[in-house]
Order: sequence, then structure tokens, then C-alpha cells
Amino acid sequence: MGILSNRVEKEEIKGGDHIYTYRAVFAYSHHGIYVGGNKVVHFTPKKEESSSTEAPLITFDGMSDIPFSCPTYPDCGFRLPNSGVVLTCLDCFLRNGSLYCFEYGVSPSIFLTRVRGGTCTTAASDSPQTVIHRAMYLLQNGFGNYDVFQNNCEDFALYCRTGLLTVDRLGVGRSGQASTVIGAPLAALLSSPLKLLMPSPVGVATVTAGLYCMSRYATDIGVRTDVIKVAVEDLAVNLGWLESDEEVLEENKASDEQIVKL
Repeated sequence: MGILSNRVEKEEIKGGDHIYTYRAVFAYSHHGIYVGGNKVVHFTPKKEESSSTEAPLITFDGMSDIPFSCPTYPDCGFRLPNSGVVLTCLDCFLRNGSLYCFEYGVSPSIFLTRVRGGTCTTAASDSPQTVIHRAMYLLQNGFGNYDVFQNNCEDFALYCRTGLLTVDRLGVGRSGQASTVIGAPLAALLSSPLKLLMPSPVGVATVTAGLYCMSRYATDIGVRTDVIKVAVEDLAVNLGWLESDEEVLEENKASDEQIVKL
């Protein structure tokens, strides 16, 4: 991979790699985990969510509105009912776009030179076997509800590679794209009071760019303190996916107890 681009060729990737491709003329990128055999596991909004007429302005998915008709792989597009985790072939994942490989364990200086979020992280990756295990487990068990800022396709791939989960559900997730969207307006806002002290537009632009990069770095999972390592088998409990099921069990138990009393 080059200094300015993470673009790679298909024959260069291997099982466990975190790959991505750009959508809508580089407006956003869609991320997934390459599991070998020309297959990718990735996270998209559930089908019933994507059918809504009120779609978000920014959707980091890229597959939800496309019907599958892959002539090469019969299992391309496999997903369990009511799940956003999907298995597709590499070509359907790319949709004629270029292939890029997400970088892990980069130095802070390299991270700050990558102006665009969603391309690298300072966090270290786990072994390819562990990464593939997480991706395939989530294909069978889901990854919760899709959320643009807290639980999107990049969050999915980052979790598969690192096993890190954000503790604070109210803040921004692990996604570099999400932090980029939030960081740009924040940097402009914070630099506004400095405009009076800097008559040069170049000075204002430099300060804004610096604040933007620092805001991105502060939200990177490699330096954040609000992330913990969570085994994929325990993910549903930590994210609260089982809360509704537990409530149903409690209600059924209470009903049974009431029947016994009668």
C-alpha cells in the first residue's frame, strides 16, 4: 500500500483482511471482512429498515437497496432473517469499485497524515483466524441494529479485527468515517473564535485542519479509553441485544406464577 492510498489488487488480499470500497463517487466507503474463497462478510441495514422512505442522508452501507442476482455464487447474498450481516462474493461487494485494505497498528504520525477517516487505525489487529471466526459467528448471530454513527459497517469490521467494543453508547462509535463527519464541523466551530486573531485565511485553514485531525485521532480506538475487549460469544449481552428476550422470559415467568396461584 502506498503513502497516499490503501488501494490493493484482488490477489494481494488474504483471509482476515479488513477491506473497503468507495461508493457514490467517493462520498463514503463500505467496509467488510474478507474471509477467503472470494467471499466477504459485511454489515448493512436490515432489509425492513432499508425499505423506509425516509432514508438517512449518509448511509455507510451500500448493499441494502440492491437485489442479489449473482450468477457465479449461489450463496452470494446469504443472511439470516432480520439480520444485517451478509455474505457476498468479492465482486458483488465491490460493485465495480476499487479495492482498498484498511491498515492496523499505524503510528500516530501516519494516522494524522491520512486526512480522510476510515482508512487506518493505531489499534493492533488480532490473528486472521480470530478475525474470521468473529465474522462468521456474527453472520450466524447478527450484529444488532445498524446505526450510521454508532454501529455501521466500519464498526463491524473494526470489531472483527480487534475485538474492541465502545462502552459509551451515547458517543460516537469506533468508525473513522463517523468521527470524520462529526470532526469537521467541530473543528470549524472551535476555530471560529480564532478568526479574529488570524487575519490570514491560510492561518485559519491551518488551525481548522489541525483541530480536525486531532479530533479524529482522539476518537481512534487505538487511543480511546472507553473501549474494552469483548469475546464475540459475549457480544450480544454487552450490547443489550438480549434485553428484549429477557423481558419476555420475565413476563412469561410472572404469568406462570400467577396461574399457579390461581
